[in-house]
Amino acid sequence: MQQELPKIAEIRFSAMNFLALREHSAKELKDKLARKYEQAELVEEAVNELIEKNLQSDERFAQAFVAMRQRQGKGAVIIKMELREKGVTAELIAQFVDDTDPVWVELARDVRFKKFRGAAPADQRERAKQMRFLNSRGFSGRHIQGAFSAVSEEDS
Repeated sequence: MQQELPKIAEIRFSAMNFLALREHSAKELKDKLARKYEQAELVEEAVNELIEKNLQSDERFAQAFVAMRQRQGKGAVIIKMELREKGVTAELIAQFVDDTDPVWVELARDVRFKKFRGAAPADQRERAKQMRFLNSRGFSGRHIQGAFSAVSEEDS
């Protein structure tokens, strides 16, 4: 007995189940569905229908993704890279990840404070260690410098 090929309704239902769990970018949704269903044109059609009905939105996804990564203590550099990997447009990335926003310096300061229990670096070696940590979390040099400037001001 030959297996019946999935219909677009089945693909759309699977896509809606993915979206019910969390927001997905269109690219991410297409990739997940492509792994499950072989009919690329039906996957494309189903995702496009969801976009038209505003059930899938890269804008909503980007907003939720940035907020989640900020809660995890990730910096703008990593967040931008991850959004690009998930197929979000440069315009949307720029809209939700503004490097000039002081929130990044504040977040870098908070992440440093939490990791190192608020202790200001005792020497250059410790300062370098803390800076490398923040860099690994995706904070830019400007944000890291700002986080250390805030520490210096508190010590004064």
